[in-house]
Amino acid sequence: MSLHVGNLSSDTTDDTLRSCFEQFGVVTNVIVMRDRDTGSSRGYGYVSFDNSSQAESAITCANGKEIDGNCFTVKFASGRATPADGGGGPPRRYGGGGYDGGGYDGGG
Repeated sequence: MSLHVGNLSSDTTDDTLRSCFEQFGVVTNVIVMRDRDTGSSRGYGYVSFDNSSQAESAITCANGKEIDGNCFTVKFASGRATPADGGGGPPRRYGGGGYDGGGYDGGG
């Protein structure tokens, strides 16, 4: 069960986020989303719990709390696969590329 954690400080690390949420149950995965080019925090992340009751407890108790100087938000992650659930990044824009088998006969 994954939670979206928003309004994170640029100083918040995966370890800091994990330690904040471990009091609510078994944390199976934590990721603070970072810019691919700069490595700086994008201001949100995901925390995954072993079960939904632990996740609900985290939402109830942690939403609006402060970490690294920012009051953060906690809610259930949307239905789209998140990196914390093993999902990838954004969908590929142009497909896989390469020859599609049509229109080229080798010249000869």
